[in-house]
This record gives sequence, C-alpha cells and structure tokens, in this order.
Amino acid sequence: MSEFTVESCSESATEFLGQRLGSLLGVGDCVVLSGELGTGKTAFSRGAGKGLGICEQISSPTYLLCHEYSAEHCLLHIDAYFKERIESLLADGLIERFAESTVIIEWGTNILEWLPDGRIELALECIPGHPETRTICLTACGKAASNTLKVLKQQLQSGPLENLKIIQ
Repeated sequence: MSEFTVESCSESATEFLGQRLGSLLGVGDCVVLSGELGTGKTAFSRGAGKGLGICEQISSPTYLLCHEYSAEHCLLHIDAYFKERIESLLADGLIERFAESTVIIEWGTNILEWLPDGRIELALECIPGHPETRTICLTACGKAASNTLKVLKQQLQSGPLENLKIIQ
C-alpha cells in the first residue's frame, strides 16, 4: 500500500489535483472519495473529469446517484451518500459496468464491500479555522493503484503545484 498527503489551499487546487490524477486513470480504475460536506469531493471529481478529457461540466450526482460521461472511455461518477439506493443500482447491474469504465465514487466508504480491491482512496478533510484549506490523503490499494500514485507524486514534485503542498 502506498500513500501520501497533500494540502490544498483552494478549490481550484483541489480541482488541479483531480485533473493530474484523472490524466493517469484508465478503464477499470476506481477512485473512492470520503470527507464531510464541503471538503471538495465534487471539485476533485470535476478536475478528474478534465484530466480524462471530458468536456462536459461535472456536477454532483447526489440525487441522481450516478452521472455518466464519455470521452475516450466512460466515466461513472457515483454518489454513495444514500447507501441503500446506490446498493440497489449496483445489484441491478451498475457494478458490472465498473470493468469497462473509470469510476469515481463520492462517499465511497459507504459501499466498500462492493468495490474492487484495487482502488485509490482519497480522504478529504477541512482544516479548522481555514475554510479554503484541506488535507487530502491519497492511499493506493493494490499494485496498479500504487504505481499510479507513485507517478502522480513524482509529477507533483517536479512541477508547479497550483496551491498544493505535499506534506508527507
């Protein structure tokens, strides 16, 4: 398992991180986002969509549960806040689409038992007293995810960080 933590000082920095990671994702990759309301899960997802080459505006799928976007391949942007509702969709066949899509799941810790063992998990947390600043801990589960995070960290260490700082 591989992991590192960054500090994001703005919504645009969180989106930038998403874009950098999104550019490294492919079919079958799964990213699980956790964090309270307002920590930047959708901003990260918006950036990841840009990194995947999606031109449409990425928005929160909270009440629809799943948005589907297409570029080179399919992005499934899922919100698992309403656990029972999303589990029903997964049981009805949505889970079978994971292997042919890139998947980003907000509130994904609610449905870990449904998710592939190989995935990247991001835990977003606001820093008290600093409403724009948050820590984002990125954890790889599995070898492919670990390799992706290693490449991402190297890219972040060698380029402009857009209000991001690697803190460990």
